[in-house]
Amino acid sequence: MIQNFLLYNFPLIHLSEVAVGQHYYWTIGTFQIHAQVLLTSWFVILMIVCLSFSGNTNLKMIPSDFQNLNEYITEFIRDLARTQIGETEYLGWVPFLGTIFLFIFVSNWSGALIPWRIIQLPNGELAAPTNDINTTVALALLTSIAYFFAGFQKKGFKYFKRYITPSVILFPINLLEDFTKPLSLSFRLFGNILADELVISVLIALVPLLVPVPLMLLGLFTSAIQALVFSTLAGAYIGESLEEHH
Repeated sequence: MIQNFLLYNFPLIHLSEVAVGQHYYWTIGTFQIHAQVLLTSWFVILMIVCLSFSGNTNLKMIPSDFQNLNEYITEFIRDLARTQIGETEYLGWVPFLGTIFLFIFVSNWSGALIPWRIIQLPNGELAAPTNDINTTVALALLTSIAYFFAGFQKKGFKYFKRYITPSVILFPINLLEDFTKPLSLSFRLFGNILADELVISVLIALVPLLVPVPLMLLGLFTSAIQALVFSTLAGAYIGESLEEHH
């Protein structure tokens, strides 16, 4: 009843029900959630947590394999944050950018390496979390909230001066930019991952032996690139919001 009232009086809420293909739902009260996305997301989070703990417990002067991997990932994300945000303020944003990068990276690779479709569900099928547009939209909105928070925390209400810089005439364009950023982030990631999985699935069905292997390797490469692009743009947006406008 509450859901029907909200949908009738606030039509924009329909946007939160975006779905591509069939889905397996869990019903909680009057709301339905995409269960298969939560299942695969929890699996990805568990993998990241296990990797983090295994690489950060019993630290040694001569690093083990997992410790080496964790140190390399940390340095890579730190360098990315420093490049996009700047020397003075990057350190506080390393955890956020690291979480975004690792979640997208592991999600994309899980879709390319794990045969999720073998697991049977009552309806729909399992796939990488980033293969669902609701996940990519949520990541994009988190990025938008992050750069709004960064700018407002540093500048206060002076942050909104950016909308009329360098001229008041540009106010509509500057405002529109804040809506296009999450749209481009979410649809770029979703489109690339969905297209990659569809192409590989079709080729495996047609030529199941040799042809899909090079494309699967290419898919691993492009999946890593998509994680890098998303986190780089997120860092760039945060760095932009922290810039001083004169």
